Amino acid sequence: MEVRSCRGCGKLYNYLGPSTPACPACMAAMEEKFQTCKEYIRDNPGANIQKVSEETDTPVKMIKQWVREERLTFAEGSVVGIECEGCGASILTGRYCPACKFKMQQTFANASRRPAAPEPANNSNRGDSNKMRFLDNR
Repeated sequence: MEVRSCRGCGKLYNYLGPSTPACPACMAAMEEKFQTCKEYIRDNPGANIQKVSEETDTPVKMIKQWVREERLTFAEGSVVGIECEGCGASILTGRYCPACKFKMQQTFANASRRPAAPEPANNSNRGDSNKMRFLDNR
């Protein structure tokens, strides 16, 4: 096990991978803030990130991270301030807009398909191409 220092409080904790970026106490506090933000967005569907940050005392950076992870979704018509990483369009959750997601999905689907087998060359000008040939080594 790897031991790390928590960025939030400075305590040492057992780091188990990307799912544990902080000590258990700080993780519990972050989850509590997440639930508070989620409830605020549900109760105030027109709120933007700045308003949610001010009302819940949560850093904007943390809220944006949750939006990028698709843990938080804002209501239609909200000005979130998150842009698609593909085309720059304004989005409500995630990293990409639906159009860019569709394009990537099609690209990956096409890449995973096997290319068609090449057609055998037409050897009609050789005569009897199916006959056995011998080399004369005299």
